[in-house]
Amino acid sequence: MNENALQASGITVRYGKRVAVDNASLTVPRGAVYALLGRNGAGKSSLVRCLLGQQKPQAGSITLFGEDVWKHRASLMERVGVVSEEADAPPQMRVAELSRFCGRLYSRWSQEAVDQRLRRFGIDAHARFGDLSKGQKKQVGLALALANSPELLILDDPTLGLDVVARKSLFEEVISELADRGITVVLTTHDLAGVEAIADRIAIMSEGRVVLEEELEVVKARFRRIRYAQRPVAVESGAIAMRSWGSSGAEAIVSDYQESPERFQAAQIEALSLEEIFIAVVGDQS
Repeated sequence: MNENALQASGITVRYGKRVAVDNASLTVPRGAVYALLGRNGAGKSSLVRCLLGQQKPQAGSITLFGEDVWKHRASLMERVGVVSEEADAPPQMRVAELSRFCGRLYSRWSQEAVDQRLRRFGIDAHARFGDLSKGQKKQVGLALALANSPELLILDDPTLGLDVVARKSLFEEVISELADRGITVVLTTHDLAGVEAIADRIAIMSEGRVVLEEELEVVKARFRRIRYAQRPVAVESGAIAMRSWGSSGAEAIVSDYQESPERFQAAQIEALSLEEIFIAVVGDQS
């Protein structure tokens, strides 16, 4: 059995002269919770469409469970659940009708699983889809995506439109439960605080390129903020940002702290959150 659920190598996507995804590669191990991060326009959505076989890249290859996703998409999608960024269905269709419609598309559909999850979310199966809130629509999409017992669940910005309680339910209960059962989860998100608690591996995209891809704990171990009482004569090797601090001091963010922590014994050292690491890598989004 292939140890990776998904592997992409050298993916390039162009729209006319614009390069949306530039030679991107990533590896998603089986059973991992994998977060694909990036600013708006970084190329995440184009890459996800390629990963699902919905869009053929101009270059590169993608395997899903060891098979070419473009050649074997029909059979592979039986093993994948997808929750899109914008939940979409006919507004007059009732939730139960939507579920029956989707059930005809999958050979191992479980209506009981859908009903149980809808009850858990407090959603009336007889409600019209158009009458649901944005968060409820996302929860319906999640219930439908899980109904075929997927081996891989792809969530495109799953917390968009969800309130604090629904986000907590999604991150802490749903994704963690899936990971514990060996299901692979790939998500794109802007909720860096939420994903930091549950992701095993992350990739950061910037201007179409994957600029960082590693186990989250490794990333957090090697990034540090270093504060100096006196500005150093030479910029630290591995520093990706440097600015003044206080009247005469300076601070740097380094990406190689784990390799030689003894270099910084005379300095004040602070660990960084995933959000701080993200901003250091791709820049402030403000």
